[in-house]
Amino acid sequence: MERVTAARTAQKDPDKPEKSGQAEPIALELLVHGVGGTTPEEMLGDPRTVRVSGDGTAAVYRRTDDVDAESRPADYRDRPVPEAYVWCNLTSGNGSRALWLLLLPFMVVNLAHWMRPTARRAKRAVRTYGLLVRLVALTLTVLLVAAACEIAIDLTAWQCAGTAACVDDHSWLGFLAPESAGGGGWWSQPGRRLALAALLPAALTGLLWFLSHRTWSAYESQQPLPHQPDPEETARNALGKPGFWYGRRLVARLRAAHTAAGLLTVAAAVGTSAARYDRRPGGPALLDVLGWALDSALVLAGAFVVWVVCRRGRSENRLDRSLDRTLVRWLPLAALALLVLAVLYAGWSRPGWTSTGRLPGNTTFGGITLVQGVLVLALAVVAARIFRGSPDARTAIRGLGGPAVAMLACALGGVMSGGGSQRVADWLDGSGSPGAGGSIDGPPALLTWQASVIPPLLVVVAVLCGWLAVRTAQKVRRELAQVRLDYPKERQDTTRTRRIAGTRAGAALTDRAPQIVGVTSAATLLLGAAALVGAWASGKVPGEAAKSAPAFVEGAAETAQAMGSWLIGLGFILFVTWGRRAYRDPSARRTIGILWDVGTFWPRAAHPFAPPCYAERAVPDLTWRMHTWTRATGGRLVISGHSQGSVLAAAAAWQLLPSVRKRVALLTYGSPLERLYGRWFPAHFGPAALSSLHREVDCWRNLHRPTDPIGGPVRLHGECGPQVDRDALKDPLAYGRTEAHPLPAPILGHGDYQADPAFAEERARLLARLRPAVPGPRPRRAGAGAVDPEATESPAGPGGPGGPPDTAG
Repeated sequence: MERVTAARTAQKDPDKPEKSGQAEPIALELLVHGVGGTTPEEMLGDPRTVRVSGDGTAAVYRRTDDVDAESRPADYRDRPVPEAYVWCNLTSGNGSRALWLLLLPFMVVNLAHWMRPTARRAKRAVRTYGLLVRLVALTLTVLLVAAACEIAIDLTAWQCAGTAACVDDHSWLGFLAPESAGGGGWWSQPGRRLALAALLPAALTGLLWFLSHRTWSAYESQQPLPHQPDPEETARNALGKPGFWYGRRLVARLRAAHTAAGLLTVAAAVGTSAARYDRRPGGPALLDVLGWALDSALVLAGAFVVWVVCRRGRSENRLDRSLDRTLVRWLPLAALALLVLAVLYAGWSRPGWTSTGRLPGNTTFGGITLVQGVLVLALAVVAARIFRGSPDARTAIRGLGGPAVAMLACALGGVMSGGGSQRVADWLDGSGSPGAGGSIDGPPALLTWQASVIPPLLVVVAVLCGWLAVRTAQKVRRELAQVRLDYPKERQDTTRTRRIAGTRAGAALTDRAPQIVGVTSAATLLLGAAALVGAWASGKVPGEAAKSAPAFVEGAAETAQAMGSWLIGLGFILFVTWGRRAYRDPSARRTIGILWDVGTFWPRAAHPFAPPCYAERAVPDLTWRMHTWTRATGGRLVISGHSQGSVLAAAAAWQLLPSVRKRVALLTYGSPLERLYGRWFPAHFGPAALSSLHREVDCWRNLHRPTDPIGGPVRLHGECGPQVDRDALKDPLAYGRTEAHPLPAPILGHGDYQADPAFAEERARLLARLRPAVPGPRPRRAGAGAVDPEATESPAGPGGPGGPPDTAG
């Protein structure tokens, strides 16, 4: 710690003029790793490292010998001081985070929000796009809670506990059994059974609220670097706006609305069942009135929740620390009060009430499916309109990436809800088959229809895989000739050449992802619509509905039903077992962490129960580090990002003050900035956004390989200044054995870019290009009251050299 303190006190004040002959300011290389994570020892190439800033979740490390580098600038005249920012624990830390796998549909629909096409003059369409995605996200919450209600209330409390054969197989349900099933206790009445079973979905809703609140406090509550927005710069890209990485107000508002929606769903499942019984001819008038009053209150509360979701989107132009405290506090409590009233109403004594058949889940799940389909189609119309205003050939699925991904999120929610219901029904029915001679009727027919369309969907996916195999084989043949051209003086080895060509062809499959997602999403939408029509038209499962059809049709329907039920149950089991394995196995947990690295980069703008956004911690960390170091030392800085680390580096550079940004160089390698983010998130990483970043940083170089399945060129040159992309690096570095490579050189693909001599060349070029002097303040712009952000903050902050900027904003 003494060396760290000495290094910090030795940092010079950039406001003091440099004396003649004084050493050139020190240079810093800030390394940011990519997906999967690593250790500071591996990043810095030294087993002795010291944490200089941060905590056990995310921190900056240096080699032990470099801790006091600022006090010895002469020792670093020809080389930069390496620092490593390690953020892997944000996504793949302890085992409990593996349970985030069950939140996968919420994460996917949140991605759809950020896949909006680039919009220049379509503000109303942009707001409509965000509104539709938030509504789709709300239906997913209702779907998940409705599935929990189906399992606990319908299958367990209504069907199994009310059937003698099922109670005999599950003695733990004996206290709920009616007299006809050998029971007759206080809980034997159907309404009281439903009221007790409502605890499970209500607890699930409370758990989601708790996880969302806790993860926000742990990950996303970090204060970004306060600065005034530059009207010209932030107009080009929202990632540079002061409030982009701080969505406290919206997340709290959506969390309250989704929590209320979940509780109201449980209240409706319990209360409407009892109200339906009370509306029978000759029923008690008082209970009938109470039932209508409860239903009306639930409808009004549901409409208010929808209004809350529609009313406000993200606020990014300023750091919004305020909260809608009344709404956030009282909306979930009001929904909880309605749930308590529904439970009390359902628990009223109704001696003549018996549970037979299914609860009306077909209508519930059918309504959710219909609303989701309509919202996705509306989202596609809005996205197409936005895309026509600013078309870009590189945009995935011609601007329809967001609607396609939203459709896949709904499909994932259907697999999880349907698979859970199917497996619980099979478990409760023991050796029987629900709905086909078993002791219970099983889940609603719509869930069986949805399971039955999975085999046709798999046929579509198999055709896609066959098409990809053909295109890959064609690509391999083309690459065979290219490999020979890339290594013209080498003695050709057929096996070696084919391996290199195969790696290149496999890496190119990433560029086929838009076709795969688009076709799969369209097929899912059409097959889901067919399942909805079939369930509503027949009211029966596919096998029963096809009894009057020709024999081959009936056989196909029964086969699809059996296979679909098995597959959807298998999908649910895979979700659960993978999460359980990841809880215990660090290697599996790291695999899931890679999934979160890609999927949770974006803030929770659509679904508050999605896994937390690690970038709301990582981007402020990097921004504060670059800002304070450059202001305190007057030195040069290269931020060096690999893979997902390059995305974090770019996002952090956008958040810097213009004077600091002009003294920062960007080195990216294996970067998905254009290949993945630019195509799928064009509004934020499209050509206009990347071009503005190229102009605003001092210099930028990008390294890529043809064997890399993730990274690629950023395709910026010409009007932006010097070309960003270096020519594609050779991989492997040597075709055969040479004096420099006596053993066969490996095909590196996405990793080990530092092993290529081009990496050191580009780093040295960037450090040589950076200007050591601090640029002067820009002149104040005329008109419209434009504010120079540097006029409001001292170079070193109010705390003196190295002090943070004024956090009062």
